[in-house]
Amino acid sequence: AALLPRPARGLTDRLYCGRRVCYEVLGVSRQASKAEIARAYRQLARQYHPDRYRGEPAGGEGGGAQAAHEKFLLIAAAYETLKDEETRKDYDYMLDHPEEYYRHYYHYYSRRLAPKVDVTIVILVTVCAISVFQFFSWWSSYNEAINYLASVPKYRIQATEIARQQGLLNKTKEKGKNRRSKEEIREEEEEIIKDIIKNKIDIKGGYQKPKIYDILLFQILLAPFYWCKYVVWYCWWIYCFTIKGQEYGAEEKLYIIRRYMKMSQSQFDSLEDHQKETFLERQLWIRENYEVYKQEQEEELKKKMAMDPRWKRYRRWMKNEGPGRLTFIDD
Repeated sequence: AALLPRPARGLTDRLYCGRRVCYEVLGVSRQASKAEIARAYRQLARQYHPDRYRGEPAGGEGGGAQAAHEKFLLIAAAYETLKDEETRKDYDYMLDHPEEYYRHYYHYYSRRLAPKVDVTIVILVTVCAISVFQFFSWWSSYNEAINYLASVPKYRIQATEIARQQGLLNKTKEKGKNRRSKEEIREEEEEIIKDIIKNKIDIKGGYQKPKIYDILLFQILLAPFYWCKYVVWYCWWIYCFTIKGQEYGAEEKLYIIRRYMKMSQSQFDSLEDHQKETFLERQLWIRENYEVYKQEQEEELKKKMAMDPRWKRYRRWMKNEGPGRLTFIDD
């Protein structure tokens, strides 16, 4: 008798079928198949379902119906436990190992509270939604930049001259039914000017022309490729400039300067060519030269701020009045 399994010792009211064994509730053995479990559940459900129960009241009015309702809930809990392979495996393990109390609690509530939808699908849909919003937001910013440049006289005059040279604005006027209004002609000329600005001017930074490979979805998909590319490039850098001691080229020098300035690639590309030539002339890829250049820029900025009339007025206001200064002026 001591060697016989004692599963009831690990049963609790808050797990699975409570103090009852789920197999006993359905009247099946532990070796029962899915079909046998489903058949036993259907038979008991038809007998104890509240809508179909026709038993006599026990112990007073409504007592029999209430007992049948509780019995049906227990049958449903037993079926929910045994119909799923993973849940049934956890339940069988609990019957065989009742001493692992906290482990049974964890598996029971982790399955009950787990999301019904696959987390992978949720993440994929979220990334796709963010990517779509990101792409259209970039296009909106790009179109705003083009509209602004089309209103700047410098770029508008240049684009107009190019359009005239290409014969895009020198079309003969239509006659008869094909004749268009001045408003339609003006809108067409505006679109021609904007197209020329798009093709002739390379906008950089946050208003540059969006590329589909820059959105979040493609960045995640291409992340392994970028990591491998970076590892290969880093090994090449160490081999060429650390081990072999080769001299830096123009691109390598600009890369080091950009790292010193803590600028992104798009920010550094937006700089004028003469600025980059100045960086190379002053040999800013050398740390000491860059520190001197940085200090000079800070001093120049301080001089500009000292000579700025608005900055002078602000300092005068801070000195004489300033926030929180007490005065006896009524107004």
